[in-house]
Amino acid sequence: MKLNRITIDQFQKFRAPLVLDDLESGINLFTGPNESGKSTLVRAIRAAFFERHRSTILTELQPWGDTSAAPEVTLEFEWQDSRWTLHKRFLQRKRCDLQAGDEHYSGDEAEDRLAELLGYEFPGRGISKAEHWGIPGLLWVEQGSGQEIRDSVGHAGEHLQSALGQSLGDALGEMTSSSGDALISQVELARAQLLTPTGRPTGELRDTQQDCEARESELAELDIRVDHYRDQVDRLGKLQRDQREIDAARPWEAQRDKAKQAEQQLEAVEKLQQQQAHEQHELETCQRNQKLYRQQLQDFETQAELLEKRRHAKAKAQHQLEQFQTSDETIQRRLQEEKIGYTQAETQLNAARRHARRQALQENHDRLAKQVEQLADSLEKARSLRDSLHRLIGQHQIQAVDSQVLTELQELEKTLGELAIRREALATRLSYVLEPGQPLMLGGKKLSDEGEELLLQDSVLEIPGVGRLTIKPGGSDVGALLRKQHRLEADRDALLEPLDVPDLAAAEQRAKIASDLKQKIQQERIRLEGLAPHGVDELESQHQLAARSRDQLATELDKLPEVEGSEGLPSEEQAQASLELVNEQLKAMEKAESDHREALSLARQALTTAEAEWQSLHDEINAPDWKQRQQDARDELTDLNVRVASLQVSLIERKQKIDVANPEVLAQDAERFIKAAESLEKVAREREVEIGRLQSRLESLGAQGLEEQRNHKRQTLEHQQRRYDQLARRAAALDLLLSLLREQRQAVTRQLQAPLQKYLNHFLKLLFPGARLSVDEDLKPEALIRGEAGQEESSELSALSFGAREQMGLISRLAYADLLKEAGRPTLIILDDALVHCDQTRREQMKRILYDAAQRHQVLLFTCHPENWRDLGVVSREIRSLNAQLISSRKQESIGTVS
Repeated sequence: MKLNRITIDQFQKFRAPLVLDDLESGINLFTGPNESGKSTLVRAIRAAFFERHRSTILTELQPWGDTSAAPEVTLEFEWQDSRWTLHKRFLQRKRCDLQAGDEHYSGDEAEDRLAELLGYEFPGRGISKAEHWGIPGLLWVEQGSGQEIRDSVGHAGEHLQSALGQSLGDALGEMTSSSGDALISQVELARAQLLTPTGRPTGELRDTQQDCEARESELAELDIRVDHYRDQVDRLGKLQRDQREIDAARPWEAQRDKAKQAEQQLEAVEKLQQQQAHEQHELETCQRNQKLYRQQLQDFETQAELLEKRRHAKAKAQHQLEQFQTSDETIQRRLQEEKIGYTQAETQLNAARRHARRQALQENHDRLAKQVEQLADSLEKARSLRDSLHRLIGQHQIQAVDSQVLTELQELEKTLGELAIRREALATRLSYVLEPGQPLMLGGKKLSDEGEELLLQDSVLEIPGVGRLTIKPGGSDVGALLRKQHRLEADRDALLEPLDVPDLAAAEQRAKIASDLKQKIQQERIRLEGLAPHGVDELESQHQLAARSRDQLATELDKLPEVEGSEGLPSEEQAQASLELVNEQLKAMEKAESDHREALSLARQALTTAEAEWQSLHDEINAPDWKQRQQDARDELTDLNVRVASLQVSLIERKQKIDVANPEVLAQDAERFIKAAESLEKVAREREVEIGRLQSRLESLGAQGLEEQRNHKRQTLEHQQRRYDQLARRAAALDLLLSLLREQRQAVTRQLQAPLQKYLNHFLKLLFPGARLSVDEDLKPEALIRGEAGQEESSELSALSFGAREQMGLISRLAYADLLKEAGRPTLIILDDALVHCDQTRREQMKRILYDAAQRHQVLLFTCHPENWRDLGVVSREIRSLNAQLISSRKQESIGTVS
């Protein structure tokens, strides 16, 4: 099967017709970004085949917001040396036509012929779903569903079996023979009475097993209770022995004596620790004082060196101050020169600005004068259009007819016409032929000669010399029709009266006049909006504002005199640049002068500070008590050294005593002995309580006869166990028989799968050399089997990554296509954004597979990633460009037709 041409019109995204022709017999690549219409094209092809043309619920096929659209799809394709044309229109003026050579089908017949050809079904009602799509649903991959293959194969299974049956007719007959199925069904039925499909017990076997398990549980519970009884007897004997041998000696009192001795030893050690802490604090104080006196002696030694450094610093500060004072006069002179230059540049800029201001005012004045003339002309035209618009609006208000009222009148006239037809149909017809001179009276009306009367209500026919006949029209609807007619005529007259028109035709004539006036009003309003977008009053305000601005500028020009010597003045920009340059130079000089003054002040301050520091240190060193304070510090340091040595010896000796006593262990001993006493006493109390509880419980259990109950339960269980073994052997025999029958059937199935497996292996070797894709008896892909390091690895399709499942799905579909082609069935492969989850290496391999399949099948490939398919060997078509070219060509045809 080869598609040659696709035409869609008024279909979702495409409001105008779109044509795709000259389709290749191999790969056809269509590209475009998201929302460009690729999926819409695929949806159109699916709708053409899968949806019933007479369906009324396919409104999603219409362009958005256009409920009157009639979506159309036309497909031209070749099959078996014949050209086929399918044309479908949905929702509005529905139709379906199929032309195949000299054959022509229409309506449901055409759709059924297509379904038979391609291998799919139509739903009983509603829209088509995946379970109806059959072979096309398998070969046409929707966006994002390439990895889902098993359901699609299941929906197409009957058609695939049929294709395989053409090449293996005998094997298929043997596999599906009624006798073989009957035997398997009989064994399955017998097995199902004892086992579930998964091999779990059911029915009598399950009940017997559950009964055995329940009895085993009861027997086990009795065993536990008997063993528990015996254990409790043994436990009671042991507890009584322990009570006699352990509790009588009251061992907890000895533990409390040991705890008291440990506490006394711990109190003696704590006194030593207090003395140790006191002397440790004293040692730390002496060591801090040692550091202070050492630092004081070091300061005495460094003061003499520091005095010489401060003398050098004072001399250096004096030299720097003299240097700054020398350069002060030069800096002040340069600063004054820069200020004079700035004043001159500022004066020149002011003159240039005044000159530029006068020029700008003159230009604005001339521009506004011209604008005032233009606005005056537009204002005059706008006023004329406004007056004309007011006249038309008045006329329209006189002629206007409410559209709802007009619609109601039209509906009433239509209903009255229908009532007249029904009235004539229901009325009783009285035809008469009278002798000359023999009149009749009908409801006060004289009848003579011949004629016919329609009777809609009870009427009295008077026959002179005979009497009166009352004629009642038959049917209960006649009176209702008359009443409805009178009511509708009253409604119509009520609507016509405010309009002051005699009938519907006059009202429609007034509505047409009002419509023409409304169109003229719109034209005049558009012209007026072109002249005065914001209204005539706003245009008049603009004119007045422009005139006032023009006059104000003229006044300002009169007040602004000409600048003398303006011809030699630079432009305002040049003068501004010159002033900025001079300003930068002045700021640089001011900064230099400020930095100089700051440095001079710092130099004076540095000299003052250096002199004060030198004098202070000189006075301190030459003070009378300086040497005495130095000697006192040496003496204090010597005394501290002696006291520190004494404290260190004392601390070491006491620490040895504390370590030998080990206070932490003493505290632990006291705690341990107390807890031991408490636990021993607690165990004795609990033992006494447990002995009493066991004695009462054993007395109760001894009266229940547990061992007799256990013997009875064991006999009942043995009987039920023999019945279970009998049923289990029967279930195992049936399970084995069913397994053998199924193995025989699978052997035939493998012969049936061989052609499909051949095509799968053909494609799979291009992706995974040496691998194979197994299929089950329903021809569904099951597992990917690959060999690595001499071992086979099998992976269920559902366990593969998303990208790998998508690749396996495409390979399977191509193999099914080859199988169908060999069986003489039509094939067409449609891929909407397939293989988007491939890595680069896998995509290259999948391109080889796709190109190979395209030698035997037509492929329509839609993608939003054209860069991934540039080396596919085909020319791509950009959907958006095709649509734009079609619209452009239609516009050119329209222009040519008009000209």
